[in-house]
Amino acid sequence: MNPHLDSFAEILDKAALNRRAVPRLTDAAALDVPSAYEVQRAVIERRLARGESLIGVKMGFTSRAKMVQMGVDDVIWGLLTDAMLIESHVDTADLIHPRIEPEIAFLIDRPVRTPADAVDAVGGIAVGYEVLDSRYEGFSFTLPDVIADNASAAGFGLGPWHRPRDVGNVGMLLEIDGRTVASGSSAAILGDPMRSLVAAARLAEAAGIELQPGWVILAGAATAAIPLPAGTHVRVSAAGLGRAEVTTR
Repeated sequence: MNPHLDSFAEILDKAALNRRAVPRLTDAAALDVPSAYEVQRAVIERRLARGESLIGVKMGFTSRAKMVQMGVDDVIWGLLTDAMLIESHVDTADLIHPRIEPEIAFLIDRPVRTPADAVDAVGGIAVGYEVLDSRYEGFSFTLPDVIADNASAAGFGLGPWHRPRDVGNVGMLLEIDGRTVASGSSAAILGDPMRSLVAAARLAEAAGIELQPGWVILAGAATAAIPLPAGTHVRVSAAGLGRAEVTTR
């Protein structure tokens, strides 16, 4: 790997481990999208070397408004490891400036080698949440910056799995301590979260990664991300899919 790009990966990895924000990479040097994905993979390789395992993919920029804001016309992705899976609690002191957003999640039950395989490979659907934590100062980044930073992935949690069904327009709520802080529809995710799943398969194929049975695909957010304070209880619910909950410390 290009030593310059590897040094960027080292910066981002240490930022996460030390819970200390760093300046944007693009403030110091030019970084294009393909190189940013190389940095992302190098960051993930460091996590795998510490004993973590890949268990899925998260999608980003799945709303038209976010694409326009970032000046892009396609989604981005990041990789999920088992260390990112949240069971019931998350310690916000382990994060720099955490945020949370409601998600639709897909469970893969057979290998996905091409986008054409994606829809039939779904074994389950669940409501979930993603905890975001950009490693950059002020939660400010360009497109290459956020890609290099694994699309701001920090953690995720899931509600109960359900048999595959239409989730093209499912109402979703995000509540903190019983108060609704965000609401939306799964239709905000590329018009239908299933399109995001197919896009994940497309990006995986281009990257030479095969989506594996047991992997989770986070399709994208139904609302804007909300700051995640310590000492609260968060509940994400989706019509017909139940809820996912997490308590912060």
